[in-house]
Amino acid sequence: MFSDLSRRRVLTAGAGAVMGAASVASTSVTSAAAAPAGRSASSGTTAGRGEETRSLDELYQDAVAEGGKLVIYAGGDLADSGSGASAREAFRRRFPEIDLTLVVDYSKYHDVRVDNQFATGTLVPDLVQLQTLHDFTRWKREGRLLHYRPAAFSKLHKQFRDPDGAWAAGMVIGFNCLYDVAAAGADAPRTPLDLVDPRCKGAIASSYPHDDDAVLYLYALYAETYGWDWVADFAAQQPQFARGSFSPGSAVGAKQKIIGVGTGGSPLSTGPTRWVMPDGHPFMAWGQRLAILRQAARPTAAKLYVNWQLSTERQTSSGWSVRTDIAPPTGLKPIWEYPDANLDGFPRFMEDRARVEQLKQTFALYFGEVKGDPTPGWPGLHPGR
Repeated sequence: MFSDLSRRRVLTAGAGAVMGAASVASTSVTSAAAAPAGRSASSGTTAGRGEETRSLDELYQDAVAEGGKLVIYAGGDLADSGSGASAREAFRRRFPEIDLTLVVDYSKYHDVRVDNQFATGTLVPDLVQLQTLHDFTRWKREGRLLHYRPAAFSKLHKQFRDPDGAWAAGMVIGFNCLYDVAAAGADAPRTPLDLVDPRCKGAIASSYPHDDDAVLYLYALYAETYGWDWVADFAAQQPQFARGSFSPGSAVGAKQKIIGVGTGGSPLSTGPTRWVMPDGHPFMAWGQRLAILRQAARPTAAKLYVNWQLSTERQTSSGWSVRTDIAPPTGLKPIWEYPDANLDGFPRFMEDRARVEQLKQTFALYFGEVKGDPTPGWPGLHPGR
């Protein structure tokens, strides 16, 4: 179908710009109330002064002595698969004496769930791992987060750590487009401009931009770069929209569609699908943030999890690391060396909630309202209790 995919005319960059300058709340405000009490000399570090000195095995022993339990609320699309569930299984294998409950749900539900638990005095999780970056700066101002520097804190890129240790990013996630290599052929779509070629009509799956703030930012970058005419042309392609950023890749993998938009992937993949990351065209990446809640019932187990996520054994992989001392695989640069990744832009975007809401409603005008149940299910008010 796509063996002779023609190249789309280059649209005028910047026409109908969508983004504008965002009003950004400062992320460096330090709440005196947020500073946790100092720790004993035997606990390995003192809050606000230096990094954790205990090894993972020592933290493990201390976490078992603390009670051997840990509850995490993690942002994700599927309750029993995906990165959150993968971390759940890997942690259980590495630390079998810790009874870990890791609850996966959309970040936009987890954050308000935690806020409601704060308001009702019913806090469940010890640690949160979410895409809603603005919540971490707000919770820090409100004194909700434990200020803690894990062992690898100084090795994290500056974009991936709060200067006071209120949060740290545990992984890098990137969103853009992918395609079925065999079905697309030699002239496969290489840039977002190709997505509006008439030959792609009916061949595209996408996650809803107005259901996921990261996908929303990606589409906002497209609109800013190529203009709102591009968005209208894309809507005319009759893309198949679904909830969950995994859904485009699933549709392509199942041969239902040839192109997926608003999803992650590996730019080094040599498999049946190829993730697009062209020079001079926007994509988006961010660090999924981790924070220990100040009221956590099991802070030592939470510290074990943070140190494990930032350890060499977890950060050495086929993708990008949040650490400056761990090189990416051959063929990739560190994510902060890609200006097209807009690494700085997504945190600013997330802070401007009025703009986010305006864009959600605007894309609903082009693509219709979000339909379907949340893909992780409905965990309720107090999952993990």
